Amino acid sequence: MSTNKVLAALCYFSVFFAPFLLPIVVYFVVEDMDVKRHAKRSLVSHLIPVLTVGLFIALSAFPVLLGHWGGESFLFSGGLVWLGFLAAGAVNLVVVIWNVVKGIQVLK
Repeated sequence: MSTNKVLAALCYFSVFFAPFLLPIVVYFVVEDMDVKRHAKRSLVSHLIPVLTVGLFIALSAFPVLLGHWGGESFLFSGGLVWLGFLAAGAVNLVVVIWNVVKGIQVLK
């Protein structure tokens, strides 16, 4: 097994221990274009959970910004927050699974 394959796979597996740091370092240090491609793809996939968490935080602040009055619809009374929480959790789970699968594929 070559070192380049291991580095490319580690970029994907770094979702568990160094989601941004390792792919950025590998991208700038390694000269192999295939490893750089994997580092870039893993970095983009590591950004997706950050974006979904940011969206969840924005959605949780939305009812507060509207002035949470009684008699509001389900959409503005917290239901949207819970739907956002579930959607963000599902997206993050898919991203973690995708990173593990891609890391295993690179090692083969």
